[in-house]
Amino acid sequence: MKIAVSTVGKDLNSRLDPRFGRCPYFLVVNPDDMSFEAFSNESSILGGGAGIQSAQFLNSKGVDAVITGNCGPNAVQTLSAAGVELYTGQSGTAREAIMRFKMGKLEPTGRANVDTHFGMTPGSGFGSGGGRGMGGGRGMGGGRSIGGGMIAGGGVGQRAGKNEAGNAEDSLNGGSSGNQELENLKRQADTLNRKMKDIIARIKEFENK
Repeated sequence: MKIAVSTVGKDLNSRLDPRFGRCPYFLVVNPDDMSFEAFSNESSILGGGAGIQSAQFLNSKGVDAVITGNCGPNAVQTLSAAGVELYTGQSGTAREAIMRFKMGKLEPTGRANVDTHFGMTPGSGFGSGGGRGMGGGRGMGGGRSIGGGMIAGGGVGQRAGKNEAGNAEDSLNGGSSGNQELENLKRQADTLNRKMKDIIARIKEFENK
């Protein structure tokens, strides 16, 4: 049997990432001997459809079950169609989640527990004066966005913020607390930093050839 766990790292002691489609890594674990493989989630940076692509990827790896924190309706439908059991609402480390599974403490669910926009970065954008936005605005109900972003050149970035605020509001309505959202943003920043380092390393490789 193979069980996939959404995580922030590459080993069994890594924390479970609550975002199924946008987690940095998936651990595919054999619960019998706790052997595992770690896979980077290439779908995490997609603008849309991350949940579906992640579900299809895990299906290609022969996964029988998925343990995660939150899962949207499109991913749930894709996993269900492939006959993959889904366990949501989990936290702690990957090892702890697998142990709970082995002890029969997890109940499978066939329903999404967040909407399709859960896990997307809220309020990111660029200032209209040519400077890059320095601050992201969090959605504050009614589709409004505050913290429009300080331009590096000294002006205030002006942007509509409707889509970004909607994404943030969707995340909040999906049951994410303020602390959880902060952790999500930190994890996304870590993922982007890692990808940027990889890109810079590849550029240097080409420059040295």
